[in-house]
Amino acid sequence: MTAAGDVQTIDRAWLLSRGPWILLAVALAAPTLYRLGVQVWSRDIGAHGPIVLATGLWLVWRKLPSMTEEARPGHIALTALGILVSIPMYVFGRAYDIISLEAAGLYGFAMSLMHDRFGVRTLAKNWFPLLYLALLLPLPGWVIDQFTAPLKLLVSVLSFGVVEPMGIPIVREGVTMTAGPYQLLVEDACSGLNSLIGLIAITLFYIYLLRNAGWRYSLFLLCLIIPVAVTANVLRIVTLILLTYHFGDAVGQGFLHVTAGLFLFAVALVLMFAIDNVASRLLRVRSGAPA
Repeated sequence: MTAAGDVQTIDRAWLLSRGPWILLAVALAAPTLYRLGVQVWSRDIGAHGPIVLATGLWLVWRKLPSMTEEARPGHIALTALGILVSIPMYVFGRAYDIISLEAAGLYGFAMSLMHDRFGVRTLAKNWFPLLYLALLLPLPGWVIDQFTAPLKLLVSVLSFGVVEPMGIPIVREGVTMTAGPYQLLVEDACSGLNSLIGLIAITLFYIYLLRNAGWRYSLFLLCLIIPVAVTANVLRIVTLILLTYHFGDAVGQGFLHVTAGLFLFAVALVLMFAIDNVASRLLRVRSGAPA
């Protein structure tokens, strides 16, 4: 094991030798983080960004002492390859206003510097914080469109199936529903994709920090995120249909439209935690461990 004094000496030497690259990373990160804040994190689909950034950096800082002790400098060829790929990607994304490419280039450049300092083995051992920070990368528009359309149709069909037996006169045409005199359109924000990304981020953080579960159990919980997000958004749409039909369009599309989304996102989180609590107890009982 490397002594603390030796580790500090190595860190100081690495910082001095890689100083220009670190300064370049900071210079590239500042405008990109600003653009992410303005263009992505201010929208529903990117609202999880600041939380992921803060908690992800905290996780890396938490692991830094052990990573430093286990560090073995990465192969220079692999580091150079990462830089040669990520910098042009960053420049191209910034020049043509493609924030997903710009953010991916910045992430790749940061990972290249991490590889140079810690090596492949150490990064692989501490993979979760690095993968978790990758959730900051915004999805390309074509990916969002591919997932949004079928999700919108699914939640529209399910919402219609819930409301129709209530005796409310409702007609559905695609993602448009007419409840009495009011016409409601299921927008992108109601598709479930926004809740899905946020739920994935928070559930991953919960599993890693509090559960420290194995990959099979973690994968089991992650697979449940999609039906939970869809269920939450169906409840949201049903709530808005009932509010609009009984109290008018001003109520359904006003303040309650926003609060319904926030409330049901919280419901989705509580549901995920409840499923985890029940599943973990059942697994302990089956394995014969004390509950």
